[in-house]
Amino acid sequence: MMKALFSSPLFAIALSVFAYMAGLWLNRKTHLALFNPLLVAYVIVISFLIVFSIPLEWYEKGGSFIDLFLAPATTVLALTIYRQRSIVRQHLLAVFAGTIAGSIASMGFIWVLSRILNLPEDIAFSLLPKSITTPLAIAVSNSIGGIQAVTVLAVIITGITGNILAPIVFRLFRIKDEIVQGISIGTASHAVGTSKALELGEIQGALSSVAMAISGIITVIVATVVFPA
Repeated sequence: MMKALFSSPLFAIALSVFAYMAGLWLNRKTHLALFNPLLVAYVIVISFLIVFSIPLEWYEKGGSFIDLFLAPATTVLALTIYRQRSIVRQHLLAVFAGTIAGSIASMGFIWVLSRILNLPEDIAFSLLPKSITTPLAIAVSNSIGGIQAVTVLAVIITGITGNILAPIVFRLFRIKDEIVQGISIGTASHAVGTSKALELGEIQGALSSVAMAISGIITVIVATVVFPA
């Protein structure tokens, strides 16, 4: 009976929706950045699977259906870009320059730190695409000899960290320019960070969306050319 329930795709979908709604409620109730809805949802789902000894394969039966909405949800960002197209055109050079510099700096920092910590090359390769959206990051990781699971974890941690810390960093360094805020978030923390940029304002959301796309392209090119499999 329990196996039939937990292995059903509907169970995984219901658990995921409940966990995210619980995260939203907790975030709105406490107004604390630490209680990011996505982070809370991860904790709830993982804890539930561990406590009830539910195999990941059972959860993925329903989780794969949720994955289908990832691409459509990302393309919705195009609407924000269209609404702010005049702003994007005016600052296109800044977007390209900032995104290219940020992407190269991110990968360079990871590679240097990996050498300092003497990490195995496959771990270093897995961490290189941490700042781009998950489908691209997985493709890059696979092409240069990384470990897919490590890459996915790195992308998740990067996105949630950017989502939580971006407003704090802006206040700490007194970064008030909407263009700079948008470019930095999109370059550093992909779609999860862009959701925070949209909360800050539509200009930040539009610039973050553009920066996220450019960052993905730059990372793919640099990673596959500099670190071929």
